[in-house]
Amino acid sequence: MASSVLAPPPLFSSLRHSQYHHLRSSSSPSYLPASLFPPSGSPQIHRRCGRTHLLILSSYSTSQHGRAAYAGKEEKKHKMLESYGLDSSDFIPPSTDKSRRRRRDQEERVEKGKRVPFTPEAPKPPPRTTHRLLQVLGGKARRKKLLSPKGMDVRPMMEVVKGAAFDIIQVAGGCPASLRPRCWLDLYSGTGAVGIEAISRGCSEAHFVEMDPWVVSEVLRPNLASTGFFDVSVIHTVRVERFLEQAEQSLDKNRTFDYISVTPPYTEVDYSVLMGQLGRSPLVGEDSFILVEYPLKTSMADTCGHLTKIADRRFGRTNLVIYGPSWAEKKKKIRKDSLTQSKFLEVARRI
Repeated sequence: MASSVLAPPPLFSSLRHSQYHHLRSSSSPSYLPASLFPPSGSPQIHRRCGRTHLLILSSYSTSQHGRAAYAGKEEKKHKMLESYGLDSSDFIPPSTDKSRRRRRDQEERVEKGKRVPFTPEAPKPPPRTTHRLLQVLGGKARRKKLLSPKGMDVRPMMEVVKGAAFDIIQVAGGCPASLRPRCWLDLYSGTGAVGIEAISRGCSEAHFVEMDPWVVSEVLRPNLASTGFFDVSVIHTVRVERFLEQAEQSLDKNRTFDYISVTPPYTEVDYSVLMGQLGRSPLVGEDSFILVEYPLKTSMADTCGHLTKIADRRFGRTNLVIYGPSWAEKKKKIRKDSLTQSKFLEVARRI
């Protein structure tokens, strides 16, 4: 008796021509088994097989095609089973928490890699160090070496500018050999070279205003200790603008300084604002002297409060202006005339 060739059942046909990869045995661990009973109205399947068929539906790899494609495949599986009148939940188990967590972690890694590209860490700045390049020019601490930071973070006043500034102030103040035993205020002190020079030349006390804590602890304090001026010095670790504001708001208006030095970093200061603060500050007395270091192409006013300009010198790229009381300008002119007359008499004797 010739055996008749049976037509493939509709379910097998649809699975074979669908987008699922292929059928394999249920012993393969990498595939998802789905026990499918023959649908009603398909006697060929029942007579041919006579038992439950195990169809192995190839699982979809989320790592290759992504979440959207995976969701579409899962939906097609459910629709196909429902078209044969089967409950898809009986054949396809729901995704476990572990698998969902694995997919979520993988998606987060992909998204994180897209949004936040890898950037190498910035190199750490080298540690700050000091060296001894400065020295005291005159007075009781003459020729003593001072510390200064390496690099351009702190730029001390040049020695030629510092020497000229003190010579002008001493002559204008009526004491060419030394300064009066008064108080000195060193704004933007940095290394403290200007205030230390003032104490060495005769000042009784000096106040240093510096905002950098490292400079204060590693440079300014050691310089005061090495010169022996620590006991007659006061350090204010604060911004200069804040220091002047506190002085304006203070109830004690009798606290004035006889000498004030201003040596700021050129690029970080608005000189018009700074000189305006000094002009109305209660720290400036009627007989005070103010020396200011400023760069080229910067115009300085002829007055600062009630003080007048008594000197304006240029040293290469650095300028120095000195403000003082009106009587200091007269003494300076008299001193200049007397020096000119003495030089004329000396030349006449040689002739």
